[in-house]
Amino acid sequence: MSQKESIYKQHEENTEWISKLDFYKDEITILKGRLEEITSKNNAPEVLSQVEHFQNQWIVQRNNIDEISHQVKANEASLLKEINSNPVAVDHRKTEYHAQEQELVNSFEKNFNDLRQEFNTFSAKWM
Repeated sequence: MSQKESIYKQHEENTEWISKLDFYKDEITILKGRLEEITSKNNAPEVLSQVEHFQNQWIVQRNNIDEISHQVKANEASLLKEINSNPVAVDHRKTEYHAQEQELVNSFEKNFNDLRQEFNTFSAKWM
């Protein structure tokens, strides 16, 4: 069974998700800086292997953000197309809910929060 939701509510969610993803992008920049600080103070092999792990993870997460942002923006474009094709009563109309985008954002947030916690534990040990 497909779920329908108002176009305006979906637009609000898309806007919120893009804002969240932009925030995470900024946070990655900050976390990279903390990682560089740890690297400058510690060159033990066990530290360097963890540094490489987190460097790779920041790259992966940045790519995930870009891919999810692209998909959310594509969904936003399809909502706009729907509005332009039939602008009558747009504030009351419903369309197919963007559950896939919601799942992508929720999964990303959970994974990122787990990674951030892992990094915070690591940085507390080595800062």
